[in-house]
Amino acid sequence: MTKILEATYTKGNLILSEALSPNLEGKKLRVLILETPETDEELTREEKLTRFLEHAKQFSFKLPKDYKFVRDEIYDI
Repeated sequence: MTKILEATYTKGNLILSEALSPNLEGKKLRVLILETPETDEELTREEKLTRFLEHAKQFSFKLPKDYKFVRDEIYDI
């Protein structure tokens, strides 16, 4: 499961913007800390989305033109 939440760090504790699923109770979680720049709060949703997509481009790659995804192949063992 991947979920992105905002949190506020106060007196040594992270206060999440929303509650996590009860299914996660007792599980170890990985937390990635990304500091939000002060100006980020002034951006519109569209500007934030554009910024995210530009950032995500560094993790994308082009597939060969003859590439075909066959969903059934991922289940073949």
